[in-house]
Amino acid sequence: MSRLEGKTAIVTGGARGMGEATVRGLVAQGAKVVIADVLEAEGQALAAELGADVAVFVKTDVTNKGDWEEAVAVAERLGRLNVLVNNAAILFHKTIMETTEEDFLKIVSINQLGVFLGMQSVFEAMKANGGGSIINVSSIDGLQSQNSLCAYSSTKWAVRGMTKSAAIEMGKHGIRVNSVHPGGIYTAMHGADFISEEQASEFYTKQALPRVGLSHEVANVTIFLASDEATYSTGSEFVADGGWSAGSVNDSLPQL
Repeated sequence: MSRLEGKTAIVTGGARGMGEATVRGLVAQGAKVVIADVLEAEGQALAAELGADVAVFVKTDVTNKGDWEEAVAVAERLGRLNVLVNNAAILFHKTIMETTEEDFLKIVSINQLGVFLGMQSVFEAMKANGGGSIINVSSIDGLQSQNSLCAYSSTKWAVRGMTKSAAIEMGKHGIRVNSVHPGGIYTAMHGADFISEEQASEFYTKQALPRVGLSHEVANVTIFLASDEATYSTGSEFVADGGWSAGSVNDSLPQL
C-alpha cells in the first residue's frame, strides 16, 4: 500500500516550485490533492496532467476566507481531508528602511495570515475525520535571518510560533502541526527563471552540502510529516537546508 493511501490534502502555492513538487509527491504516494493557488493556468495544467480522480485545481487567494472554504469543500468531495500543506508565500529583498507599510502588510497577509486562515479553515473537517497533519512551510529565515529580509523573516518566524501554538491546541483532536524550514531551493523564488542550477549553487559553496537544494528534497520531508510514519511528531521544526544552519566551511582550518 502507498504511504498516503486514503488521505486527501490541500497544498497552497501548489501550481509550481516546491508546491508542485509536493503535489506530485503526495499523489505518487496515493493521496488525492487540491491544488490551491492563484496561478490558474499552471494549476489547471498540473491537475489535468495528474488526472481529475486524484487532483483538482481551486483558484485560491490564501488571504480570502471564502476561497479557503471552497478549497476545503472541494477536498471533502475528493475524500476525507486530513492533510494541509501551507506552502504559499512571497519574498522580496529590501532593507528595513526601504520596506514600505504596504510592502510589509502584503507579505504578512500572504505568508502569515494565509497560514493562520488555512489552519483555522481545516480544523473542523480534520476534527470530524479523526485527525490529520498540518505542515506549515517556514524557512531557515524563520530560525535565523539575513539583511534585507526584515519583512519576510518576520513572517517565517511567525509561522514557526503559530505552528507550536496550534500543535498544543489541536493535539487532543488528533491533529499534528509541524513546520518545515527549507534552505536555498532552486525555484522561481530563487531565480530559476533566469539563472541555472549551477549558478544558483555558487551561493552555497560554504555550506555542508555545497549546492542549491531541489524542490523534491523538501517535498520528501513534507510527505513524511503527512504520513502515518510521523504520528508522534508535532510542534516541531524539520529543517532541509543542506547544512546551512549548522555553520559554514572555514577554508583556513583543516578539512577532510
